[in-house]
Amino acid sequence: MPLEQHRYQFLDQFESDIDIGHHMIGSGLLAASTSTRGRDRVNPRASESRYNRMSVEQSGPSRRALLGAAALLPLLPLVGRKAEASATAPKSAQDYYDRAARLAGNDPVLLALVDALAPDYVMPPVEAPEPLRIFDNVAVVSTGFVSATALLTSQGVILIDALGSPDDAEKIIVPQLSSVGVDPSKIKYVVAAHGHWDHFGGAQYFADQYGARVMMGPADWDLIAADPPANAPNRDLEISDGQRLTLGDTTVAFHHTPGHTPGTVSSIFPVRWKGRRHTAMLLGGTNPPAATADKRAHLSSVLAFASRMRQAGVDVELNNHGTCDHGLKRMEELRSGSAEPGNPFTIGQSRAQRFMNVMETMLRGRIASDQEAHTATPPVAASPVQSTRTCC
Repeated sequence: MPLEQHRYQFLDQFESDIDIGHHMIGSGLLAASTSTRGRDRVNPRASESRYNRMSVEQSGPSRRALLGAAALLPLLPLVGRKAEASATAPKSAQDYYDRAARLAGNDPVLLALVDALAPDYVMPPVEAPEPLRIFDNVAVVSTGFVSATALLTSQGVILIDALGSPDDAEKIIVPQLSSVGVDPSKIKYVVAAHGHWDHFGGAQYFADQYGARVMMGPADWDLIAADPPANAPNRDLEISDGQRLTLGDTTVAFHHTPGHTPGTVSSIFPVRWKGRRHTAMLLGGTNPPAATADKRAHLSSVLAFASRMRQAGVDVELNNHGTCDHGLKRMEELRSGSAEPGNPFTIGQSRAQRFMNVMETMLRGRIASDQEAHTATPPVAASPVQSTRTCC
């Protein structure tokens, strides 16, 4: 985990340790260390107990104690930084939101994410864009509210998300993919990124019409089975954490990222732009759920997936809701040629990590908002149950 993400917690704890060491140097004592989280820490209670057992002849500081105290001397100037570290640590939900806004700066992609994760966010109504090949081997079709992403391989198509209904599949996905040169009959797999209606609704159509296999995280197959919605696909392939799916010349890595739903799955795969290879991620779910515990799960998933992205060298950011990441506007920039040189979805590895850092910070703010609301008005109802009928 990058040091920057937890520098305020680390500094507060570290300088608390230094305060203890400074106090014990002044008294001529240094206690035996005890291991906490793999680090040696001063134990003032052990020191006090040892001091009480000392005889008069043993009451002077031992050589080990003096050597330990000497080792701490170069660190003593850090004590004065404790107040500074505490001042920079977020103290409220708004502090986290402000920090996220500062991280985003003037970046439209990151600012869109800040807006999308705000507690009062309502997804704006937008017109459906025309379909577009956003990379040589990636096509996107969209209703405006939600998008389906087709990954083209040498042996067929992997479709990530299938919009909201069989009608969407037949009247939007099929003709729009055809219009950008993608044969829908070549769809071999339909991946539902999570178990909400607007992501799996058209999946069974492709299974029935073209024999495509439908894939979803096991927890979201269970979610659907517990409360069967309209247009739910028949249970088919379960996606395991870290699973790799190879079709022709392309391999997709799937990672469980629970939070938005219990079985949300995010993907990492290769893309090409004008023949040059890049590595893309597609986040399976963006907005956090209502329950605080699920928000914590979402936060853990974001941190873990950011690490996976870093290991894979991800430099392309994609999302199945194009208003959450400036994606719909980037499609139009690419279509019109008004984007800066290159592809606007290729944001670079550093910016991709900053995207996840902004997301992390906003989620910490949402958790803090829950805690503040709990303090003001203790809840009387049980945590909401996740449903297939809501999204974002």
